[in-house]
Amino acid sequence: MRAYDALKRRLAQGWNTWNTRSVLSHVLLPEGFALNLGLKDRASRRYLKESLIGRRGDRDERIHPGLRTYDGAYTELKLLWLGIEVLVQSATTGEAQEDLVLLVTLQSQHRRAPLLVVEPGVLWNRPGYVTRQGDSLLGHFEGRTVEVYGTHSIVTDPYIAAQTPYLAIPLEGPVGVSTGRRRTIAEIQALLAERRAERAAYAASFGELADVYAAVQTCMAWDTIFEPEADRVVSPVSRIWNVGWGGFVLFDWDTYFAAYLAAIDNKDLAYANAIEITREKTERGFIPNFGTVTNLKSRDRSQPPVGSMVIRQLYQRYGDRWLLEEVFDDLLEWNRWWVAHRMHDGLLCWGSDPYTPLSDAHWEVTGVGDRLGAALESGLDNSPMYDDVPFDKETHLMQLADVGLNGLYVMDCEALADIAEVLGRDCAVQELRARAADTRVVLAALWDEDRGIFLNRRTDTGAASTRLSPTNFYALLADAATQAQAERMMTGHFYNSAEFWGDWIMPSISRDDPAYPEQSYWRGRIWAPMNFLVYLGLRRYNLPKARADLAEKSRRLLMKEWLEKGHVHENYNPDTGEGCDVANSDHFYHWGGLLGLIAFIEAGVLEGPEVPLTDSAA
Repeated sequence: MRAYDALKRRLAQGWNTWNTRSVLSHVLLPEGFALNLGLKDRASRRYLKESLIGRRGDRDERIHPGLRTYDGAYTELKLLWLGIEVLVQSATTGEAQEDLVLLVTLQSQHRRAPLLVVEPGVLWNRPGYVTRQGDSLLGHFEGRTVEVYGTHSIVTDPYIAAQTPYLAIPLEGPVGVSTGRRRTIAEIQALLAERRAERAAYAASFGELADVYAAVQTCMAWDTIFEPEADRVVSPVSRIWNVGWGGFVLFDWDTYFAAYLAAIDNKDLAYANAIEITREKTERGFIPNFGTVTNLKSRDRSQPPVGSMVIRQLYQRYGDRWLLEEVFDDLLEWNRWWVAHRMHDGLLCWGSDPYTPLSDAHWEVTGVGDRLGAALESGLDNSPMYDDVPFDKETHLMQLADVGLNGLYVMDCEALADIAEVLGRDCAVQELRARAADTRVVLAALWDEDRGIFLNRRTDTGAASTRLSPTNFYALLADAATQAQAERMMTGHFYNSAEFWGDWIMPSISRDDPAYPEQSYWRGRIWAPMNFLVYLGLRRYNLPKARADLAEKSRRLLMKEWLEKGHVHENYNPDTGEGCDVANSDHFYHWGGLLGLIAFIEAGVLEGPEVPLTDSAA
């Protein structure tokens, strides 16, 4: 069996919160047998059938995620809905962790106790069926029957909005559910206490980084799902985004970053995310901005090329040569695609190629072959950097040589060349090193001596753009700056409170930019991937203070809402450090964890990209 096939089988086993539609849906793989926990408020007669982290409606549930393992051996969360507050815990047990126990504890007072509804089902049209036998449920599958028992007497309520047999149990005290055999409340509580203590001890083993680890890992684990269309375990950006896109969506650089986040202590999940987003490569040879249900992809545009860097780091950490062999040819084709389709006079520009979409899906047709599509390719969708930049309909390029893209591209070439050396692909090594060197030279020419920073340049007029973003620092990723230039960028811009410095950093456009007060998405908000990439660039130079300051301020930003609310945000306010102040900042978007990943690298727990790579890791 191929190494990756074996890895996929290891991941897609046992009980876990695999169902993207609800964090209270516990699913057994490979059968697809689901136990969905719902609540019925007997005052309003409303039924909460599916629960997600980060919903914001006045009558929506609020979830505070707690400790959990990646593999579902232990999970916990608190849920508040219509005044009903419950603690929900789960654990697996048995020789192969094939049995599940659940405990739901009501933590609010009610005149009439709400109902816990245990609704079974068979997901993703897999073979099998469910029945109820007295006060127990049965899941029937080829060669296996799974029994489900409650710890309390069930009640009859034929008006619950369920489509299968179910158990309805009043929450008049802690209520337990178990599979395999009947268990008492005491047995379930003892098992949960044991599993929770194990998880807490493991998190504590990270010492001063324990809270950072909890934020990064908890968000990654709750965002990890089983994606049935391609029969894979992956970590999309959040469950709310998945549901909004019809089932799942994988974004390019987001998913590569998810692989880096998982690499702290989950090799299999890190590999799966990196491989699966690479497999989304289009027929044209590039990794798309997005891949979603029924093979819909952004076939006009890619996204920032961070894949080779992440794969290099996974190899640096775990040393599996087969991972490099699995993805190298696809990454090389993507690397060449940039030169063939996005190059103008030796420098890369963002673009969007016209094509005939397969559907009328909004993001498959919006902006295609136009400036918006090119801005979406940058990953910085509404950045003010691109407001007044024209789009060339003949070349399909935004008329701006972008410092950020070119810095990322040199990093991609160098990382891929390192991988090629390990694999003995000598011709590719020479090709990639030469391409990195050529791009580095022309990127270095974007240095503006008067401003003391690298500036984007208009390709139609030759004029420099004075709008500043953290992407202007990405030239450091390419070693395009001298040490003196790097130091000048720090004193003149990084530590400049009128631009990027402050209590909370780094804003996605400089604080003195006219668009900064808007604080809408990439128009001023702090984004973890920007901090992360600037930090990686700083590591290539002798800038220890700037590096440490960025690491500490990023950690503080992540901890602010994590410790207060259990949130890991998509983006943050650079004046207050809040994530909840706007509607377009997802509460539980895993790349927010990159703020914590910086701390892991700074502390030496993970390697940085400047560490030499050799075949000795294999």
